[in-house]
Amino acid sequence: MKRRARPRMKIPPTLRRIIRSHEKWRLENCLNLLASENYSSPTVRSMLSLDFANRYTSHEGFYMGTRYTDELQHETEELAKEVFHAKYADVRPISGHSCDMIALTALANHGDKVMVVGPSFGGYPGISQDGYPRLYGLQVTEFPFNKEAWNIDAGKAAVAIEQERPRVVIFGASLILFPHPVEKLADTCRKVGANIVFDGAHVLGLIAGGQFQDPLREGAEVLIGSTHKSFFGPQGGLIVSNDHADALREVVLPALVDNAHWNRIAAMYVALSEMKRFGRQYAQQVVRNSKALAIALDEHGVKLVGKEHGFTESHQVIVDIAAPEEGARLARRLEEANIIADAGIRIGTSEETRRGMRESQMGEIAELIARLWGGNEDPKKIRKDVSRIRREFMSIRFA
Repeated sequence: MKRRARPRMKIPPTLRRIIRSHEKWRLENCLNLLASENYSSPTVRSMLSLDFANRYTSHEGFYMGTRYTDELQHETEELAKEVFHAKYADVRPISGHSCDMIALTALANHGDKVMVVGPSFGGYPGISQDGYPRLYGLQVTEFPFNKEAWNIDAGKAAVAIEQERPRVVIFGASLILFPHPVEKLADTCRKVGANIVFDGAHVLGLIAGGQFQDPLREGAEVLIGSTHKSFFGPQGGLIVSNDHADALREVVLPALVDNAHWNRIAAMYVALSEMKRFGRQYAQQVVRNSKALAIALDEHGVKLVGKEHGFTESHQVIVDIAAPEEGARLARRLEEANIIADAGIRIGTSEETRRGMRESQMGEIAELIARLWGGNEDPKKIRKDVSRIRREFMSIRFA
């Protein structure tokens, strides 16, 4: 019997144009320095088109036909526990933000206080007083922060924790250069009965690779994060912990997560496998690249945050801007030159490290940024240099 040929996929013209334009621009012509993004391997991305994308499961046994979906969840969580040296893992949260919501719901009650890094110092707005805590009825207090060191002021924070007596203390931030003082403040947190969470949304890949810091060994009870920033998986969230497994599990399903996007979890399994094998080399190179980029930018006269402390220990470099509009102006000029950053202005090295770039390329990138930072050079003139560097690094490493 003749096998019937598979029909050719017909993409609507408008969508085809958008896809082609986006991929040609972002994948072939741009240098991506967004700290919030990374580039997944072809194998990770191929998982997103599997039949798992169409399926549901239910722990109450409502849906039939879930035997392999359930096995996928189990095996992915076992792998996550191995990578992060944890007793409990949950791969069902669909974003880092949903992980924050789960952790706060599980560990705090209405009216409790939580202590976080304030948004004015790079803290995540989603857990500020304007974010989820407002909806859940929590009071937010902020860590004392040392702007020059770009870190939590551990001495003042210890006093603040004793005075405020928060129910949950969340370390981690969106603009994060240096390890947070989890170990220094763990005893103080325990003394007042505070649960310790580390929001590793940005540095999860570095933690998995044994770099930056090790929150679960330093006193954090719960580590949460996004799986698509310094961690090079699909967009999604991850919770790992050595404590509070039952409390966390109870608020995941059915309260805050329903369908967990099983194709995403298959993709996460691949990313975790890659991280297990290549994570240490990858994370080390990310940090080396960040340091090299920072040093080169400083030599070119670009003012950076954290100079007195070595600029960075993470995947980020932060340009010291006088006002938000200055950051937005520089980000727009960079985009005109096909260099993608944010208006923070926060420059990330994860994706270009994954593309195979090393310290010498960071020097080249710093020169391009500097030409836009202080001068009136037309960004369009820089595109040729951007394209040249991009064409040399089109493949994927650490996969």
